[in-house]
Amino acid sequence: MIEKTILIEDLVRELPQSVTYLMERGIRCLRCGEPVWGTLESAAKEKGLSDSRIEKFVEDLNALKQ
Repeated sequence: MIEKTILIEDLVRELPQSVTYLMERGIRCLRCGEPVWGTLESAAKEKGLSDSRIEKFVEDLNALKQ
């Protein structure tokens, strides 16, 4: 199960299709060519996203896994 505390690197390794999902929502990711450090939550907060929006990301990403 994906949680907001997952490291971006682990998320991309576990769910490669998350790269497109995150890029479409302005979250930097490995395909962008810059090193990624931190959690899904910290990356989303850097973009100014609310806690409720982050929870929606988690829900959406878990749905992608199925």
